[in-house]
Amino acid sequence: MPSAPPRRPGGPLAPAAVALAFWVTMAGTTVPTPLYPLYQRAFGFTTFTVTVVFAVYALGVVVGLLTLGRLSDRIGRRPVVLAALLLAAAAATLFELADSLPWLLAARVLSGFGAALVTGAATAALLDLAPPERRLRAQTVALAANMGGLAGGTLLAGALAEWADAPLRLPWTVTLVLTGAALLGLLAVPETVPTEVRRAGRSGPRTGSTLRFRAPHVPPAVRPAFLRAALAGGAGFAVTGVLTAVSGLFLATVLGLHNHALTGLVVALAFLSTAVGQLLVRVLPPARALPLACAGLVLAAALVAGALLSGTLPPLLLGACVNGLATGTAIGTGLGTVNAGVEPHRRGEAVSAFFAVLFTMLSVPVIGVGVLVRATGLRTAGVTFSAVVAVLALAVAAGLVRRPRRGTAPEPTAPVAAAAQLAAGPAAAPAAPAGKA
Repeated sequence: MPSAPPRRPGGPLAPAAVALAFWVTMAGTTVPTPLYPLYQRAFGFTTFTVTVVFAVYALGVVVGLLTLGRLSDRIGRRPVVLAALLLAAAAATLFELADSLPWLLAARVLSGFGAALVTGAATAALLDLAPPERRLRAQTVALAANMGGLAGGTLLAGALAEWADAPLRLPWTVTLVLTGAALLGLLAVPETVPTEVRRAGRSGPRTGSTLRFRAPHVPPAVRPAFLRAALAGGAGFAVTGVLTAVSGLFLATVLGLHNHALTGLVVALAFLSTAVGQLLVRVLPPARALPLACAGLVLAAALVAGALLSGTLPPLLLGACVNGLATGTAIGTGLGTVNAGVEPHRRGEAVSAFFAVLFTMLSVPVIGVGVLVRATGLRTAGVTFSAVVAVLALAVAAGLVRRPRRGTAPEPTAPVAAAAQLAAGPAAAPAAPAGKA
């Protein structure tokens, strides 16, 4: 099996087309964020139901990671990105036609599968298309497409819902148009997985294992560092999930601000800050990155709780930014640990395990907050949740004090490079670039 995909002519449009497909698929996953209050009023369901609708998306991502994690390495990048776009289009269509809760649940599951597929396949394709000297640039483009899509979807939907007609239809019509453009763009993208690899993946004896559930394995030597980074990143993901699910409700009921564009802005700030946090890992000393992330999570929890108790907007906006920075730093640290401490042929499943932890912590606490909101009210539920996040971050920090790192620090590899291993497996994992990554 070739150790690296051959360079194929794709021209300057190929990376742009892959980035557009990545952006559109991820944007579709956050379009519902500012629309949840509208769905709640239109269909008459509770805040708890909103959190369930959100959580099934994360469930779809986790199932997709654990069952389809190596698919693009077996059958090629283009068909997997194509499948992700088709899933995104199907989800948008279900949302546009939705007239009851089951439609929304089905659409969210499809969105989760699409996100699981595109995250690794599109990132791997961008890395494959880039010459070695531009690998860092390709990593940055992938990060921008990923987090930019998450932020762009909620901003787009919020603006359309606030200032245009048909707020539950028009955002999805625009999403479908963008998805169609991305599908056309794939015509300019060459396949980067060698033909013999794809042929073996489709017809060989291992084909059946491609779609089989596999419990990811993390080598014992890196499990403590892996777990601390995953718990810290997961705590930040949990806050982001709660912001995504109920920020519209908070703005409306606590602050009296019925503005869908503002809801989109709050969540967009969290995602954009997460991207910046991942970039910070490139310049932070490795030994300080996770402690700083834990401190940031505690500060963010305090800011969110302060916003709930005071009923003011600035602490919420600042808390979203600080939480994103801390979350991105923790994620980058965890992926650096995997890259440095796991053999290349086992990195794919270790990265899958890392993201499975993150998305599990994205979904389960959101449902818990929904239960608390129903039992105690939004303020009490939010403050309680913030306290739990702060305690978890402090516990991780305490573990760092008790068990300091020894030996060589993990390479500060770019998170998006490691994320390629989610769907691509070892063949897509790039070597760490020289110097800062």
